[in-house]
Amino acid sequence: MFGICYYNLKSYQYNCTADSNVIHKASEKMHILVTNDDGIDAHGLHALVEAVKPLGKVSVFAPHRNWSACGHVKTLHRPIRAWETQLPDGTPAFTSDGAPSDCVALAMLGLIPEPIDVVVSGINPFNNIGHDITYSGTVTSAMEATIHGVPGIAFSIQNPQEQGADYDYTAAKEIIRNITGTTEKNGLPRNTLLNVNIPHLPPEQIKGYKITRQGWRIYHDQLEYRVDPQGKAYYWIGGKPPTAELQPGTDYGELMNGYVSITPLNMDFTDSQMVSELSNWNWKND
Repeated sequence: MFGICYYNLKSYQYNCTADSNVIHKASEKMHILVTNDDGIDAHGLHALVEAVKPLGKVSVFAPHRNWSACGHVKTLHRPIRAWETQLPDGTPAFTSDGAPSDCVALAMLGLIPEPIDVVVSGINPFNNIGHDITYSGTVTSAMEATIHGVPGIAFSIQNPQEQGADYDYTAAKEIIRNITGTTEKNGLPRNTLLNVNIPHLPPEQIKGYKITRQGWRIYHDQLEYRVDPQGKAYYWIGGKPPTAELQPGTDYGELMNGYVSITPLNMDFTDSQMVSELSNWNWKND
């Protein structure tokens, strides 16, 4: 006999229901988990919740502080605290002192008892292109969903400050509804997630959707050395903002061309082209 167990934050106990035929399948009303890496108070998270609410039941679970550029984290060496809260519009939510990927894991492991059909992460207030995906908590939250066998989608929007403007999520919300609904309807192959980058443009200026490949990010990091009042050295990773190669068909290239970039990513990082070549190497170094 198998069953579902979840943690009740009010009673601080595990509640279990026995069921001999427990399976994970989408219900008629889609259940969407919303998360991010900028924290529970981020405007992008609130816009994402508004975007997907018309699609079904929404659960929100996001970190209580900003975890930008945290990468894929699995907290194992300390307890993770989680508690209930509300968004500014009154939407109930969970928050945690864990990383974004921790929030997804806790939800998938039973803190949110109802089966989740899709996980959406964002809206990140900067592009996540090229090598950014290895740093981004937005993208790695979607990766965590994929590990648990649930479709994951990461949403990021172009920084409007590059255009001298403030954030306007009007166009992004409609795009997010379209992509989330289409993904849930069609499904994704196992180990596949979507990384979506949205132009910060008025709706009528966005040219459409493009399926893209991962581009090439160029970082301009510099080591900044400083000394604190106690005479101890400390460091910042500074430098100018990253740029990217402007290549057609890539996430950055199509984003700059006014298209919504949808990049399918796979959790299998194997370089298949190198498998046969490495097989011919003399590993004994004779």
